[in-house]
Amino acid sequence: MLKTILSISGKPGLFKLISQAKNMLIVESLQTGKRQPAYAHEKIISLGDIAIFTDEEDVPLSEVLNAIKEKENGAKVTLDIKKADNETLRAYLAEVLPNFDRERVYPTDIKKLISWYNLLVETGNTDFVEEEKPQKDADVENTAATDDSVNEKEEKSKTKKATKKKAE
Repeated sequence: MLKTILSISGKPGLFKLISQAKNMLIVESLQTGKRQPAYAHEKIISLGDIAIFTDEEDVPLSEVLNAIKEKENGAKVTLDIKKADNETLRAYLAEVLPNFDRERVYPTDIKKLISWYNLLVETGNTDFVEEEKPQKDADVENTAATDDSVNEKEEKSKTKKATKKKAE
């Protein structure tokens, strides 16, 4: 779900990808619902491609948003990001993601994270982590069954060829 939600540099808010054209994307604002073009020269990034720095390895944004959702029970964050000081913001993120890298994650990043979360919750986009599709397992089983039937056909054709050679 987050792959189709975009952040565009220089434009406030988040956008949903509607369509692609030759030199641009057609996007719809999550706040206003208005559609507009986003050109190739603008810096556009999908929320699915963003990760938060931690002490070990980067954590995808979807997991962080899901952790905030669990902490807030699906409601908006009550912390006022305009009035909150840097230490309050860092303390909030530490509750959600305890091992975030305090040197590389800036307070402005935390403000943006919280504002994105609130906007996504307002618009009803709360499926942050995509579920694994069980269809893949069925595809693997079907492929294995197909391989077995191909092997049986090959063996039958080899038997027929051997029988023909003996008959000659």
